[in-house]
Amino acid sequence: MLGFLLRLLPFWVREPLLIAVGSVLGVRIMYLAVRDHDRVAAGLGVVFLVFTAIRVYAVVRALRARRNPSPTASADGAAVGAATQAQPQPQAQAQAQAHPQPRAGTGPRPGPGTPEKEHNPWSQAVAAVAVFGALAAALWVAPRFMPSDDNAPQPASCSGESHEELPKVYKDTPRPVTGEELCKALNRPDLAKLLGTPGETATNVSGTDNTAPLTDEKVAQPEAEVTFDTYTVNVSATYNELSTDQYVKLMKFGDETDIKTLKVLGRPAVLSSDHTMKIELNLGSGRSSGPVEQGPLARTLSVALDRNDRGGYCDITVWSKSGALPNDSVLLSIAEKVLPRIPERPVR
Repeated sequence: MLGFLLRLLPFWVREPLLIAVGSVLGVRIMYLAVRDHDRVAAGLGVVFLVFTAIRVYAVVRALRARRNPSPTASADGAAVGAATQAQPQPQAQAQAQAHPQPRAGTGPRPGPGTPEKEHNPWSQAVAAVAVFGALAAALWVAPRFMPSDDNAPQPASCSGESHEELPKVYKDTPRPVTGEELCKALNRPDLAKLLGTPGETATNVSGTDNTAPLTDEKVAQPEAEVTFDTYTVNVSATYNELSTDQYVKLMKFGDETDIKTLKVLGRPAVLSSDHTMKIELNLGSGRSSGPVEQGPLARTLSVALDRNDRGGYCDITVWSKSGALPNDSVLLSIAEKVLPRIPERPVR
């Protein structure tokens, strides 16, 4: 059907159309072939480009033929003229009597065989190339603005979190952040890029309204976590009365290593390292769960909840199953993005 419609088009519309479509498809397929190192696509792109080159050659030949008419046609025209002049005189007079001369001011009416005025082939070619060039550009750009129908995994979001009633301590704590708010602050579109793995998408996202352990639910400790294939990032805010200086002293008595104090956004902060816990659960397998073991090393940046360090801190922790850790600059970059979303602790 498409081939039949193309054959109905005039030459000076059909050929520029084929050239425009062939060149756009050929260049696009060749670009994808080079990017993806696909030999089959490269061969298909070459076919389109060769087809386009043949159409260009045909148009060039047609243009040359229009500029330089064939000498055979001129010779035929001269022969016809000579034969007309060689007609006998009486026959010419008889024709003149049979066909009287038209009156002055009136010209011969064009018969049905009179050729119509041809359109400029250059204007037809330019118009066709412009129209189908616009169509090709629209097809090229449309996938960027149209929703994709592929089955690529979409990043996890915080919208599916269940809204449970906040513990009572959240109502007694001035301006505490919730787990959902922490989740939205942490689950940024550029989080994977900040971690140095821009091609990854979040596989698991969560936000919970916890309370600090061993406090009889009297200290709010909301928490959020985002998991990628390479790294896992956890952010928590602890609303206790512990200052950063006191927190550093407790670290020195614990198992934390590589302790380094600094300032982040004008707030006191400390970097430390500690091992995570590894728990093996065998649910429904008939075997008992394994003992709690030491997991991979984690790197934590703890920042005071306010510039005056009146108590409370925010922990940003990164770890991986392989034990590899990003540079400390990654933790600082994440903190600079997340901390402005956590309200500073007001003066009590």
